[in-house]
Amino acid sequence: MKQARAWQRMLSGRRLDLLDPTPVDVEIEDIAHGLAFVARWNGQTRGDWPYSVAEHSLLVEDAYRRQGGTDPRWQLAALLHDAPEYVIGDMISPVKAAVGPGYADMDARLTAAIHLRFGLPATLPAGIKKAIKQADKLSAWLEAVQIAGFSNAEADKLFGHPDAALLQGLDIKLRPPTVVRAAFIARHKVLLGLIG
Repeated sequence: MKQARAWQRMLSGRRLDLLDPTPVDVEIEDIAHGLAFVARWNGQTRGDWPYSVAEHSLLVEDAYRRQGGTDPRWQLAALLHDAPEYVIGDMISPVKAAVGPGYADMDARLTAAIHLRFGLPATLPAGIKKAIKQADKLSAWLEAVQIAGFSNAEADKLFGHPDAALLQGLDIKLRPPTVVRAAFIARHKVLLGLIG
């Protein structure tokens, strides 16, 4: 019996094996392009443009810095926190729960390959992962109340009540995918330059 194809051809020409991804098949242009065209909240957001995972990733990295994340390596990790979604899409939490552990395993393999490609450890230190998750929840709360139709009380139940000081200066942006793609690549380049 023939095994089903488990790789995806990227615009760069790379073939990324979803079951056994390798860092050599990961390109930032593919990640940025894919994430700029993947809608968060299953597209159920207000505005003339979908709110993309790339835009969310830029917001999370900004929130992580505002929470005191000063090391550019971990800022890069924050930017790339949802990078596997460039090939597996952005599943909302209820769908992830229904799919089960297979999704988490695939996400972990892709994350490891992406991290190694850009000089990060395959698995982040627990404290860094926790801090990025806090920035992710802060971003999700802001998205929920500003563009996804949630009340503050609903968002508080799901994501926790954010510190108002951390929300200062964080903005939800709705931009065309090509603009977000360029912003994601530019921020990635800056962070790689800071890491040196």
